[in-house]
Amino acid sequence: MTIQRRPRPQRRRQITAFLLSGAVLYLVAATAASPTARSAWEALGQRGDLALSLLRCQLGDMQAEMPLPVPVTLAIGQSPALLAGQEAVLELRRTEETEEEVRPDGPNAPEEPPAPTAPVPEEPAQPETPLLFADNGVAAKTLAPTSADGYVVTGDVYINNRSDNSLDASIFDGSFAAHLSEEEGPQVLIVHTHGSEAYTMPPGEEYVPSGECRTTDCAYNVVRVGDELARTLEDAGLTVLHDTTLHDYPEYSGAYNRSLETVEAYMEQYPSISFVLDVHRDAIAGNDGSMYKVVSNVAGMNAAQMSLVIGTDGGGLEHPQWRENLKLAAALQQRLADSYPTLMRPVTVRNSRYNQHVTAGSLLVEMGAAGNSLDEALLSARLLGKTLAEMLLER
Repeated sequence: MTIQRRPRPQRRRQITAFLLSGAVLYLVAATAASPTARSAWEALGQRGDLALSLLRCQLGDMQAEMPLPVPVTLAIGQSPALLAGQEAVLELRRTEETEEEVRPDGPNAPEEPPAPTAPVPEEPAQPETPLLFADNGVAAKTLAPTSADGYVVTGDVYINNRSDNSLDASIFDGSFAAHLSEEEGPQVLIVHTHGSEAYTMPPGEEYVPSGECRTTDCAYNVVRVGDELARTLEDAGLTVLHDTTLHDYPEYSGAYNRSLETVEAYMEQYPSISFVLDVHRDAIAGNDGSMYKVVSNVAGMNAAQMSLVIGTDGGGLEHPQWRENLKLAAALQQRLADSYPTLMRPVTVRNSRYNQHVTAGSLLVEMGAAGNSLDEALLSARLLGKTLAEMLLER
């Protein structure tokens, strides 16, 4: 016969104390994050009652979020056959819930994914400014020598020597002393001794003048052309400094002295500068005094004809490297003539020094004439920059 012993009072008190301690710990855990009594009550409602939690603990399901109704859970716990299939039942339940969540019209349907965006490059390329080539009403001419008389000719390059120095065509073999520096820093300096020089704009695009075919508005004068030249050189891989000082304003006289101070200051600060380009525009008129533009047809568009002006020591100022400047000009002009036969007017050599003594890579560039439009000069700046960069980077 089995004798059942009733627990002693002390034993009952221990069991009661244990259950109460467990209930208190559960209540504390369930309501710890609730700032008010109401929110604590709602937290208890979400977690279920104490009896259900104890039941889950007994069934080894303390971490689950009520995957099955209570009656089903009790039935599984009491039946070995159902208990063996518990995982299959739970998996089926989870599958049904997942299908409901992802159903397009379900309450938990996912938001539409954002439309894909194009990747943003680290350094977005600056697009070229569209050129409209509106008619500015000025008569156009293409100037090209018809004979070698009065010129020193080398290849396709015509040189008009107006200096007191003699020239021998044999020195033009395509070589020149100037080269890109291996030092870190700017390689090309662009300046404007006569920065206010401007063009003839089409109707509706006029600027505020500061003189005849001159303006201090750098969106319309040769400084804008220098911007385009600098951008083209940089796109090709060269490092460029563009000084936008108007050395000819408010006074025209003394402009070369002021621009020399600018160039020397840059050269002292950046010994890496090997090439200095002084960008101007020419002024051309017919025998009757009427102004006209000089153009070259490039792929059906009018590009402003350009010319290179080279200074010497003929005026008495020291300039030992002027022949190297001239050799650079001849090599560049031949390269341009290979692709654009009428883009360049003859090279002009003069007695004045034009500040070109500072480096063997100095050039004065006349970007069209006063009768040209700004767009025609901008196109020429792109052609010049592309060709010069290719030539220098190949050396």
